[in-house]
Amino acid sequence: MNKTISVNDILQDLESHIENLNYGESPKELYEPISYIMSLGGKRIRPLLTLLSYSLFKNDYRQALSPAAAVEVFHNFTLMHDDIMDDAPLRRGKATVHEKWNPNTAILSGDVMLVRAYDLLVDIDPVLLPKCIRLFNRTAAEVCEGQQHDMNFESMDEVEEDTYINMIRLKTAVLLGFALELGAILAGRDEKEAKLLYDFGVNIGIGFQLKDDLLDVYADKAKFGKQVGGDIIANKKTFLLIKAKELASGAIKEDLERWIASKDFDKEEKVKAVTAIYDKLHIKTLTEKKMQEYFDLGFSQFEKLEVSNQDTLEVLRQLTKDLINREK
Repeated sequence: MNKTISVNDILQDLESHIENLNYGESPKELYEPISYIMSLGGKRIRPLLTLLSYSLFKNDYRQALSPAAAVEVFHNFTLMHDDIMDDAPLRRGKATVHEKWNPNTAILSGDVMLVRAYDLLVDIDPVLLPKCIRLFNRTAAEVCEGQQHDMNFESMDEVEEDTYINMIRLKTAVLLGFALELGAILAGRDEKEAKLLYDFGVNIGIGFQLKDDLLDVYADKAKFGKQVGGDIIANKKTFLLIKAKELASGAIKEDLERWIASKDFDKEEKVKAVTAIYDKLHIKTLTEKKMQEYFDLGFSQFEKLEVSNQDTLEVLRQLTKDLINREK
């Protein structure tokens, strides 16, 4: 018999499980950074999606805690290495691992995190394990491909919209899709249902990243929790900048190109000026439209799910909508 589940209960069990993970002890310089980054928290969205997906079909979600934790350990491994590549000083308001220790330690600790993610997967039912490992490997490689594309963009003058969408699909969205797909597989569901959940996660994930692009420019500074306009300051090739470069002409184009080329500028002035250009070109509306296209596509796949546990389905739907409507 299916029963209503609580997101808070699942998160409490998940957090307790993560807190009790043993990554290793000696040398402490290798293992302390892992415990440190995992203790920084975050929303735990990816493992939560795995457990909710599992709970669509089975009640004993605690059986899936270790594979769900593997998804979170892998995610934080990518963050640790991304922070090194971005030379980021902060992660969730705290010093990044490479700043608190050093880049070499962060690289090595990240490598161990990837190994530990596999350790957490090996307890999966032997019948399901090969499939899960193959899908995990595919996803892990795609995340790395997405990161490389993103780095390549830094030296490219022009990036096409489709190329950008594919990059965020790989770098961000496929892990959300895998998290949902994994839960269905662990619950013994067929490939059709697992694929619907995967596609739902990928399309919602693309929409989430477009929302992040939008919030970086248009968020309420008091609610956003970080500098508004950081992407503008860095000339990051987000959907907004790509569309602006595509649509700008005449004096607006000249003004945009001048700000992009400028090496010495006042940060607030640049953010204000480029945002004004976005406003003239209706970039916010275009981004919201594109974002909504992916959310609508994702939910069209979601509605095709044949699930008897409608209560859990509604919990998953509401969680997704809450994330869509977030302001930070």
